[in-house]
Amino acid sequence: MKGTIAAARSSPWATWGAVLGFALGGFFDGILLHQVLQWHHFLSLVPGMDDIRLQILWDGYFHVLMYLVAVVGLWGLWRARRRTEGDWGSALVGAVLFGFGIWNWVDVVLAHWVAGIHRVRVDSPNPLAWDLAWLFVFGVLPLLAAWWVVRTDAARLRNSALAMALLTAGTGAAGAWAIQPPPAGPYTTVVFGVGAGPRDVFAALDANDARLVWSDRAMGVVVVAVAPERRRGFYQYGAWLVGGTPGAVGCVNWQVLSKKL
Repeated sequence: MKGTIAAARSSPWATWGAVLGFALGGFFDGILLHQVLQWHHFLSLVPGMDDIRLQILWDGYFHVLMYLVAVVGLWGLWRARRRTEGDWGSALVGAVLFGFGIWNWVDVVLAHWVAGIHRVRVDSPNPLAWDLAWLFVFGVLPLLAAWWVVRTDAARLRNSALAMALLTAGTGAAGAWAIQPPPAGPYTTVVFGVGAGPRDVFAALDANDARLVWSDRAMGVVVVAVAPERRRGFYQYGAWLVGGTPGAVGCVNWQVLSKKL
């Protein structure tokens, strides 16, 4: 048994699988907490980051970084597959679970407690309780699962396509959920690009027969009453994201309406 665990740890699948698992942990965090539940953004607690456009932009930078980490992990797994033969399923699955758990430890300890740039729930009166609960479920349990998988050798998968499908199915499902538009409602949130000004906003309102309901001071983010079929017209006037359209990534409408209206 000890020999099996040692072999799994020394396998090239383990190193690159852990890198991929680390990236999947970041994707899971960003998709679920930043977009689906919208409990925080990457820089929610950083002073001077009140503009939701900046918050969304930094969420995007965070996901770009996770993409790069995932590419490195997949590249390493591709090389390992060319160099090695045999049954590698246990080492890979265990390593991905290990990397997933390590991401959550790094995020909670460094980003939440040391840097203080966000918490699991920034609007909670007891954010530490949420941090600890999240750390247990998505940090401790995946590490225990990784140990169990390698120790029992219960996850041997001889088919590489099946293994990769199992590793990415959860993240893919969460991503599909996140890109769904928000539920239909009477209002639409529009986020304009940095170069757009009040003149562009009012031109867009006139062109799309929309009524202004709320706006921030710079009119970079506005809430409007507009017919659903006319929402896309705002993109012609410098809008970056429009709630209720595929480009909105299911985030903007809920975030602004819940805080401003």
